[in-house]
Amino acid sequence: MVSLFIIIPFVLAAFLPLIEKVSKRFLPDLLTNLAILFLLIYSMTFGYQVVASHSGIRHFQWFNQNLNIVFALDGFSLFMLFAIYLVSFGVTLFSIDYMEHYGSKGIFYALFMIMVGGMSGLVLATDLFTIYVFLEVAAISSYGLVAYGLKHDELEASFKYLALSAVATAFLLLGIALIFSITGSLKLGDIADRFFKEDAKFIMYICTGFFIFGFGLKAALVPFHSWLPDAHPSAPAPISAMLSGLLIKVSGVYALTRIFLNVFGLTPAVSTVLMYLGIISILVGAVLALGQDDIKRMLAYSSISQVGYIILGFGAGTSFAIMGALFHILNHALAKGLLFLNSGSVEHSTGTRDLNKMGGLGKRMPITAATTVVGSLSVAGVPPLNGFWSKLFIIIGLLQARAYGFAFVAVLASIITLWYYIIIQRRAFFGKLKETLQNVKEVPFWMALSTLLIALVCIIIGIGFPVVISKWITPAVNILEYGIRYAMQYLRL
Repeated sequence: MVSLFIIIPFVLAAFLPLIEKVSKRFLPDLLTNLAILFLLIYSMTFGYQVVASHSGIRHFQWFNQNLNIVFALDGFSLFMLFAIYLVSFGVTLFSIDYMEHYGSKGIFYALFMIMVGGMSGLVLATDLFTIYVFLEVAAISSYGLVAYGLKHDELEASFKYLALSAVATAFLLLGIALIFSITGSLKLGDIADRFFKEDAKFIMYICTGFFIFGFGLKAALVPFHSWLPDAHPSAPAPISAMLSGLLIKVSGVYALTRIFLNVFGLTPAVSTVLMYLGIISILVGAVLALGQDDIKRMLAYSSISQVGYIILGFGAGTSFAIMGALFHILNHALAKGLLFLNSGSVEHSTGTRDLNKMGGLGKRMPITAATTVVGSLSVAGVPPLNGFWSKLFIIIGLLQARAYGFAFVAVLASIITLWYYIIIQRRAFFGKLKETLQNVKEVPFWMALSTLLIALVCIIIGIGFPVVISKWITPAVNILEYGIRYAMQYLRL
């Protein structure tokens, strides 16, 4: 059942606060991890079979009455679900030990599962209103999770995040209302059909502007990025990993891509705008990351830069560029999730995120240091790790599109990325151990196991990338390359 991808997270979220009354730690940890693991396996088995048989349509009913809400599982949405559950499983494993000092685990996991359920519903939705509803569900839970520690910085960051997201929401609603007033429908297939057949290009361009602003702010593209460097470092490390690794891609990049490639169609004008937004984000994010002393803030700016690569790839619109952009969604989600978890490990053991107060931690935290190397090299695009292949495909795609200047800047920014990750390694893990850090120890079992597993996945994907490409990426590429014909043929439900 396709709806299980949505039902399981929300049902568990409803019961977790009650379960916590019986068991404060063990049952919330166990049930959340089992649920995410089940969803991951379910997506890899049942989900894959459904997509192969083209039978992934689910009409939502209430007491046998059709609610006119339809979910569809295709190659693109399945790929996103796989990425969501894979990273979420690493995060929930890490949370078993990390969230011990944050108090109520039941409430934390309930908010976490609401966010997972919101992202799952968003990628399965087939109309703009349902996409909007699930996008807001995921966003509201993330506001609570950013402020979860209730410290001054966390509350301030959460409020700023909420305020700017409200602006994005206003633009999205304006676009959705305008589309409904013209087409009389919010189904993706109906919208694609109406805009294709009728001369409503002017309205479509206005909506394009609204959606670029709204989803661009959700994805933290420059110049809509100002909320991210405050929100992501302030959240607990597992939530920073989810926000930077997944949420900005699902609520921003996925929605933007689905609408522009499958509903509106990628016009030369939109392609140019996306490519310039991408390349500016790559450069600005990379340069600003260089000047940071706060390790989590440096990672947050790095996320802005890496999302730029993804948007640049989709904007280029060639087969290799789209393949690279999709692959980079998965690779960056894993590697950046790993790096944010490791930043949490460092803060957990040393009590600081300031690189000026670190040094020589590799002697005391060998697992954290080793897995940070894997994550850093992956994001920087060093072979043979997974991030290398996705960046390589994007650059080949840019060369296919004859965008030589963009390709050159993308390579240059990758060198800058490697530069600031070397800075993290040198200032945090190499050199002489500072006297104040003599008693530092490696993190507890579940935190270490989680980062080891994610690092291992990064290495395996890097070595076995042809399998990942053929099984998970190619079906998604085919759907995006089919363009508006896909929405007109399969999303008119």
